[in-house]
This record gives sequence, structure tokens and C-alpha cells, in this order.
Amino acid sequence: MTSTFPDISLSTERLVLRPYDEADIPELVEMMNDDLVTAWTGVPYPYTESSARTFVTTTGPAERRSGRGLVLAVTELLTQRLVGTVQLQNTDWRIRGTEIGYLTASWARGEGYAGESVLAVVRWLFGTQGFERVEVRTAADNTASQQVAQKVGCISEGVLRNAGIIRSRPDDEPQGRWAETRTDLLVWSLLPEDVDDADDPDDPAARSAVGDGYDTGYAAYRDYAGYSAAAHRR
Repeated sequence: MTSTFPDISLSTERLVLRPYDEADIPELVEMMNDDLVTAWTGVPYPYTESSARTFVTTTGPAERRSGRGLVLAVTELLTQRLVGTVQLQNTDWRIRGTEIGYLTASWARGEGYAGESVLAVVRWLFGTQGFERVEVRTAADNTASQQVAQKVGCISEGVLRNAGIIRSRPDDEPQGRWAETRTDLLVWSLLPEDVDDADDPDDPAARSAVGDGYDTGYAAYRDYAGYSAAAHRR
């Protein structure tokens, strides 16, 4: 029998992480129609209401039911405004390991929301779900996403050469057509003891892990409507 994640919501001091619902569709469309999202992810461009509805009502929930992963909308606790997405993917229930991706809306960057939401999810995975490993994959040039990984305590493990796909425009055509190019992927990991170290109140790095503005980039993130991602395997 396939193991699956529960249908859950998590909260932090500033955020609520919960399943997407149809009321999120307008904000999701706005969030995904951003040049950085287009560049670092494999989501369709332009990102339409139809794309968002399929993701919210069909493909996102199917990830949880199938046991492959979990998709959570990240919202502000006070305003309930959508600030981003955290998702688990490529889950291996035998080894209790999974891959995490994160994405932040353009207006919410610089507030530390990515690190705060990622730490909430990994603490839940290690603390109540019995997981032993969480992996992050970032495009080689995506320094903002790498800073998030470092700030939450991830350990760098190596490079997957030419293993990802990103999109770019010619420097002299800022409004030109997007073109796909290959990129190396950096592999990062978190184990339970890494998060224990990050929780140490006497550790300055732990105190800066959340809310210090390093959520301006994206991890390898996949839209489950069938599009390739920065972490798409060859």
C-alpha cells in the first residue's frame, strides 16, 4: 500500500501553510506570471487561469494522494495573502526521504518567508512523520535559492552536471522570447541533526535562519501540470 502525506496545515509566527483552494487562483496566476518564476521553473508561460485551476483542483491534490509529494500554499497569518509555495516531490517512503522546493511571490521577497516556511515543513517531517532526509536542488546560478538552503542549515553535497533546465532571454532583448538552456544542479540535504543544530538558541546562524531576507529566489520547482522544471532529469 502506498504511503501518503496527511492533508495538513502548518503555522509559524507569521505564516500559514495549507492546501491550495480555488479562492487562491487569482493570486496564484499573478504570482506565477513573474520573470524570475519563468526563468527558474518549468511552469507554463504565460500562466493562465486554466493552468492555475488544473494545478489547484487536480494535479496538486493528486501528488498527495499518489504518495509522490505534497503541495502547500504559503500565506501570511495576518492578511491571508498568498506569499509563495512549498512542495515535496520525488518522495521515497522506504528510505523516508523527499525533495523540497520553494517559491516566493515577487512582492513578498526580502522578508525571509522561504526560509521560515521550509523550516516549518522539515521540522514537521522530522518531528512527526519520521523522515530521515530532505533534499534541495538549486540551479547553479540561482544564488538566492542557494542562500535559502544555506540559511536553513542544508549541507552541500555536490553537483549534478548538466542535469537541469532553465529559461532565459537574450541580453539585448529583455522582452524577447524565452529559450531553454541546460544547467548544473547543486544538491543540498538536511538530516534531523542539522535541524536540531539550527534550533540551538545560542547559535547565531540559527537565529538568522528565518526572516532575514534570503527568500528572493527559487529552488528547483515543478508545476505538476506536466511541465518540465529546473530540476527535470534527463
